[in-house]
Amino acid sequence: MGGWPDARKRSAPARRRGRRSGSSPDPDGPDAAPPAGGSHLEDDPGDPEQVARSICLRALTGAPKTRQQLADLLAKRGIPDDVAETVLDRFGEVGLIDDAAFARAWVTSRQAGRGLARRALKAELRAKGVDGEVAEEAVGLVDDQDEWDAARRLVQRRLPGLRRVDRVTAERRLVGMLARKGYGSGLAGWVVREALDEDRAAANRSAEDAGEPGAHAEHGLDAWLP
Repeated sequence: MGGWPDARKRSAPARRRGRRSGSSPDPDGPDAAPPAGGSHLEDDPGDPEQVARSICLRALTGAPKTRQQLADLLAKRGIPDDVAETVLDRFGEVGLIDDAAFARAWVTSRQAGRGLARRALKAELRAKGVDGEVAEEAVGLVDDQDEWDAARRLVQRRLPGLRRVDRVTAERRLVGMLARKGYGSGLAGWVVREALDEDRAAANRSAEDAGEPGAHAEHGLDAWLP
């Protein structure tokens, strides 16, 4: 029994040192644990507006956000609705929240980078909480010709990997790919058939230039007559 108090005295500083040296989790990170009682207010609970402003500023540092995205984040962190409304209104007044600008930038980026059709772009904007009219106006930046050109680029990028399969399979896969990008069946079918026809014609011309036998097989025997 005589050694027990000494062991406690020796172990206590080590435990204290361990607590001081450990790093605190990021309050916005996935490992952050909510305080007792279920509240997510990680700053001074006596000033919820300041907490809300801090949360929004941190969220906006990485990338623009819609008002709805920030409202959802504040609700998740336990900010009262009236406080969130006040802070979000103020952020909108000073231009830190601008759903219309967000929507235009989103459409420009996703249409150029991913080749998405207007239908898919509109669905993405609505999923991010952009108002229907605002989303419609932003999607209006993409016209019919933009969609045709984007669909053709998508098909041309995918086509080389499908030259070993039969035409029916290639057409089905290409149309399915365009459908997932938001293109209607009519436009998708037209663009795919056009691309496959052009690709086959180009292959035939290459075979003819190389003098390969059978290059004229699709024309029938009459093609060989003088």
